[in-house]
Amino acid sequence: MIRRVEPDGGPARGVDMAAFAFRSRFALALVATGLFAAACGGSSSGGKNAQVASQTTPSSTASSAAAGAAVTIATHKGPLGTYLTTSTGMSLYMFAADSGGKSNCNSSCVQYWPPLAGSSAQTTGAANSAMTGTIMRSDGTSQITYGGHPLYTYVGDTKAGDTNGQGKDLNGGKWYLLDPKGAQISGSASGNSGTSSGWS
Repeated sequence: MIRRVEPDGGPARGVDMAAFAFRSRFALALVATGLFAAACGGSSSGGKNAQVASQTTPSSTASSAAAGAAVTIATHKGPLGTYLTTSTGMSLYMFAADSGGKSNCNSSCVQYWPPLAGSSAQTTGAANSAMTGTIMRSDGTSQITYGGHPLYTYVGDTKAGDTNGQGKDLNGGKWYLLDPKGAQISGSASGNSGTSSGWS
């Protein structure tokens, strides 16, 4: 008697062909699901890395822009003559105690006489751009100068055109407005006399 041998890989005699086909399709589905999950995982990781990069770049750019900010020096004509101001009309002062182009207004002094900070200056009106410059302060910030004088505003000035700091003897020295030629303006604005620490 010749015995029939079933080919390898096929269902054994008596096994339901429909059940065999179902198991084969199920196994293929599991493999496909695993491959899809792996692909999604890689894509998600890349997305997170890209998101971190996009969040880091703007802050770095913003810092660079702030560090490279330029300021504008303008002029105003008042009872004391023509003097330097910021672009918003706030008076600019020199400190008589400064020497050699170096600022001697530090610590608590800057709370009352904020340095005019910036990487460079442009001018408008009667101000002369050739007279502008910068110095590096002791805290590492850049301060604008005019005619070699470091420039400051005064917290006692609350609006454009105020000159309440003119002629004050405060924080170790006198404070003066500057004319467009870089020279101090003599004289006091009305009600600006007195000596004290800070502003009044």
